[in-house]
Amino acid sequence: MDTTQHLVHGAGLGLRRTLLSEIVANPPSSVDFYEVAPENWMTIGGKYGKQFRAMTEQFDFVCHGLSLSIGSTDPLDEQFVRDLKGFMREHGIKFYSEHLSYCSKDGHLYDLMPIPFTQEAVHHVAARIRRVQDILEHKIAIENVSYYATPSQEMTEIDFFNAVVAEADCDVLLDINNIYVNSVNHRYDAEAFLKAMPAHRVAYAHIAGHYVEAEDFLVDTHGADIIDPVWKLLAKAYELYGVFPTLLERDFNLPALSELVKEVQTISQIQHAWEQQHEKQSA
Repeated sequence: MDTTQHLVHGAGLGLRRTLLSEIVANPPSSVDFYEVAPENWMTIGGKYGKQFRAMTEQFDFVCHGLSLSIGSTDPLDEQFVRDLKGFMREHGIKFYSEHLSYCSKDGHLYDLMPIPFTQEAVHHVAARIRRVQDILEHKIAIENVSYYATPSQEMTEIDFFNAVVAEADCDVLLDINNIYVNSVNHRYDAEAFLKAMPAHRVAYAHIAGHYVEAEDFLVDTHGADIIDPVWKLLAKAYELYGVFPTLLERDFNLPALSELVKEVQTISQIQHAWEQQHEKQSA
């Protein structure tokens, strides 16, 4: 993978408002970039607004959307996309990503729902992604998501995902934990799925923890430490495709910032190990 294509680099951390004051006062040196959900920050003002501006002036940022509902049959919220465009310009944010799912049907559903794996859905979603890219005037990254049901499945998850990103001509946000969770829940080979991803489109990656409901049922919570098999899957991705920017997601049950930084440092350690391995192979 040609790392020059990446607009951010290294290891990142999802920025939560509860962490903002501590990070502004003493930014962790091991965090190379940050990610925010734009819905939570676009209208922020006052003290938090000033602190956020101080952060975006110093560090690289990306946006990861929660509410665009790219797979919905509801009208696309083009005003949100225009507001997002202004927010990104104001803060110099590198790019925007969204989930390959939907969260609205005649109103907000407050959950990320699976899109039917059908050819009709491929055309519908790809057209909406292209429209978002036209408004923003740049490509967006689409994330492979965790899901717990497969309505109207005419093709496999990987075939559906690849068809959407090819037709939309968009980038990919590669979620390592989602591949692992889905591989357990839907009984497929995680490494085979990873090998089938369009690696040349990967803008960056997510890695996170999950909840074990049962031996054969995992829930993608972003509320726990990352487990060893997920770390190993990240290392396999670097082995296959080279090192790409990778961000730690932790959405609730937040530990101390120092604990989050340790996991960010683990990302960096795995990245550096594979960079050194690549240098040896190239020598």
